[in-house]
Amino acid sequence: EVRLVESGGGLVQPGGSLRLSCAASGFTFSSYSMSWVRQAPGKGLEWVSVINSGGGTLSYADSVSGRFTISRDNVKNTLYLQMNSLRPEETAVYYCVKSIGLPGEFWGQGTQVTVSS
Repeated sequence: EVRLVESGGGLVQPGGSLRLSCAASGFTFSSYSMSWVRQAPGKGLEWVSVINSGGGTLSYADSVSGRFTISRDNVKNTLYLQMNSLRPEETAVYYCVKSIGLPGEFWGQGTQVTVSS
């Protein structure tokens, strides 16, 4: 059974940092690209970042480029998102997604990030 379990969300002040984690199980993690997607209250889904299976190719939405860093540990089967200089408008549920847009796409349950003073 495929499982993706996000953690690390919480309340942070504007300008602060958080590191999200996504623990994967039930599939060969090192064989699949992984993404982060977020959904702000009352808004649609927004793709944030993607990393290829080996971790050597990364891509970011323009809105987070230079502030967020995606990474993965294929030994620990874990995906990460380091988020710096957070803004109030980045309050959202952040989802970890396996193979986004491809056969076998799978979403985690999400973790809430709230940026507020």
